Amino acid sequence: AWNNRGNALFNLRRNEEAIASYDQVLKFQPDDHQAWNNRGNALFNLRRNEEAIASYDQVLKFQPDKHETWYSRGYALFNLGRNEEAIASYDQALKFQPDHHDAWNNRGIALFNLRRNEEAIASYDQALKFKLDYHVAWYNKACCYALQGNIEQALENLQTAINLSPDQWREWAKTDSDFDGIREDERFQALIQEPL
Repeated sequence: AWNNRGNALFNLRRNEEAIASYDQVLKFQPDDHQAWNNRGNALFNLRRNEEAIASYDQVLKFQPDKHETWYSRGYALFNLGRNEEAIASYDQALKFQPDHHDAWNNRGIALFNLRRNEEAIASYDQALKFKLDYHVAWYNKACCYALQGNIEQALENLQTAINLSPDQWREWAKTDSDFDGIREDERFQALIQEPL
């Protein structure tokens, strides 16, 4: 009942109250991995990433193969700028759920933050292997290629991202510093123009 109450509060975005309900569950059942996971998610929503990670670590003590928790833990580590640790968590998630396209994409972003662009591109390619219309990964690949000075690949990937989600990526590309090196290219300028 406490867990269900917590879930209802969580769904209402009343995260503090949800955490209090999950804490009640854990008072009676300290090994309830679902309550620990839900508590971690509520803490994550409150941007209390360190505490979220501690809750996710409790889950993984009881269920070391829970890929969703490894993924969420990676995201919280990423939010703290701990990219290497985030990659390790995403790798664990992918060990148990190899087709998790979001984990592949986020792993790519963490690698990108470490300026490991080739590895980032390889991660984005894995995300696209499992979800070909994943416009975020196409855009992220375009950024990597632009920073490498590979104009053709940058434009090709950006074109695909814009084709899949025109309003979002056209706007982002207009001001994204990753494209500064190709901003004056006529083909880039044509891509970011609003259609008539």
